[in-house]
Amino acid sequence: MKKLLFILVFSLIATISHAQLKKVLKFSTFYLAANGGTSIADQNVYSVDNSYLFTDTVLTPYDYSLTLGIRKIQRFQYEGSTPFKDGTETSFSDAANIGRNPFEYLFEVDYRRQEGEEYIDQNHFLRYVRDRWFAKVEYVKDGFADIKYYEATQRLRLMSKRKLSFNIGGVQRLAEPYGYEPLEEWIMPSGHIHYTSLAISEGYTIDVYNQEYRDPQGNIVATNAAVWKENVVPVILSDYVARKKSELDNIIQHSFVIGFDFYHYKKDFWLHSWGNFMPYHYDDGNQFSYHNFVGGQWYDYSGGLIFGYKYNKHLGCFIEGKYNNYWNREWYDFKFGVNYLIF
Repeated sequence: MKKLLFILVFSLIATISHAQLKKVLKFSTFYLAANGGTSIADQNVYSVDNSYLFTDTVLTPYDYSLTLGIRKIQRFQYEGSTPFKDGTETSFSDAANIGRNPFEYLFEVDYRRQEGEEYIDQNHFLRYVRDRWFAKVEYVKDGFADIKYYEATQRLRLMSKRKLSFNIGGVQRLAEPYGYEPLEEWIMPSGHIHYTSLAISEGYTIDVYNQEYRDPQGNIVATNAAVWKENVVPVILSDYVARKKSELDNIIQHSFVIGFDFYHYKKDFWLHSWGNFMPYHYDDGNQFSYHNFVGGQWYDYSGGLIFGYKYNKHLGCFIEGKYNNYWNREWYDFKFGVNYLIF
């Protein structure tokens, strides 16, 4: 899939003339930024062995992020401008269905380390909007929420000349089979999991008499049953699930979608909201389809809200956020607050 995507992008670039490329890139911003800071404080872990006290210190390296991106998205009227993009901006409006320009795009890669955990976030999209229809292709990878998918949508717009518009159409999503649970085959009728057999099948050896538990390379990973069960077995299960899922191809899911967009702005009051609801998903009979996991249809939805109100010259409040629920996996961001200007 990645090779196909690369070929399509390369072919598209190759067919664009210099003048067309200049028009596409006009008013876009390329940015590269690094951010860092202190993580959580080092933690002391205490243990006792034969009445002797032992202290270990868990060190957490500093947090950082490296951001690389290019964007061409016109700001909404409620959005302020900054002299530089530093990679920490949270633009909830990027997730809206409709932008302020007919053609807009975003390509951003964010490599982060937070509280010792490293992960990669990616958000890429192309959006083209007309009065009666719009289309969008997108790739989302949220390492912290453990979600990754490709998405394309084509929709008809209704009441497009008004503040409120509705849209209907189709969505195609390409993602891993989130309904697949590799550990099900190891669960016994009693509900217990046969982790010993699973570990042996993965190459581990167990010598109960000598209290030696070895990994596939022959290294001793535990010297008693308690350490084996509490520390090693969870790692075996996690590695097994990750490996089995990686062996499967991504699944394409065709869905019907209904959405809306609302935008109203005044200097002392603004409201921007959008939503998407997918009540029906085509079942192609794939054995790893999410239909099998939930026993039929399910609901996927996403949306966002940006609200601001200035009571007077001194007092104002705001609420901003976005929410996604795909395949019963949810990820969201929000912020709200009150400002009082003293003068």
